[in-house]
Amino acid sequence: MMRCIEMSRSLRLAALLLCALGSTAAHALFSDDEARRAILDLRQRVESMRSESEQRSSDQITRLSEENTQLRRSLLELQTQIETLRTELARQVGQNEQLARAVAELQRQQTDVIMGLDERLRKFEPSKVIIDGREFMAEPAERRDFDAALGVFRKGDFAEAQNVFTDFIKRYPSSGYVPSSFFWLGNAQYATRDYKEAIQNFRNLLTQAPDHLRAPEAVLSIANCQVELKDTKAARKTLEDLIKAYPQSEAAAAARQRLPRLK
Repeated sequence: MMRCIEMSRSLRLAALLLCALGSTAAHALFSDDEARRAILDLRQRVESMRSESEQRSSDQITRLSEENTQLRRSLLELQTQIETLRTELARQVGQNEQLARAVAELQRQQTDVIMGLDERLRKFEPSKVIIDGREFMAEPAERRDFDAALGVFRKGDFAEAQNVFTDFIKRYPSSGYVPSSFFWLGNAQYATRDYKEAIQNFRNLLTQAPDHLRAPEAVLSIANCQVELKDTKAARKTLEDLIKAYPQSEAAAAARQRLPRLK
């Protein structure tokens, strides 16, 4: 731009000089050959400068046009890249959202599996049991088998109840259910008139757990078996022992009522 301004100034100066020389030459009627040559030379220089200026201006316009075209092309490429990046970003956002949903679903499934596994494991783990005033830990199989045996007794199948309770005691000799099993086994034997075996199992209960909730009932049941065996003396002794050992129990109250009737 500065070169164009300087070129314009040079052209104006040359034009003024040319006019001045032309006027002087005209005044001298072209008598001076040197003046004419100077004028011609100056004209050539002006034309040359003018042509050079026009060429430079044309070249500059062409260059600016090319730069403008290149700039437009670069802007279009940049816009295309921006749109591509936007599309890629949107795709990645969509993938991230889908991945987040997949992770959440996997976490939910994992939680369900863990809960289900815990539930299944609990079926095989010992659990706290409270029966006849006693609290202990029992395996699921123990609880299932004892409940099944007790169910047989409650149905009135006393012969089968003897079998299932005897089997239970053999399979789980250390179980907390054993004292109660002796009690129900003795009652099943009493119901089938197997009094001697009933007495033995009631005594097994008393030996293993004298503080058992059903211990007073077991002593009273022994007395009942002795009465059925016509052993009145032993029955009186058993009832007296019951009153001494468990004076506040309902079984002791029943013993007090029965003693006078035993002769």
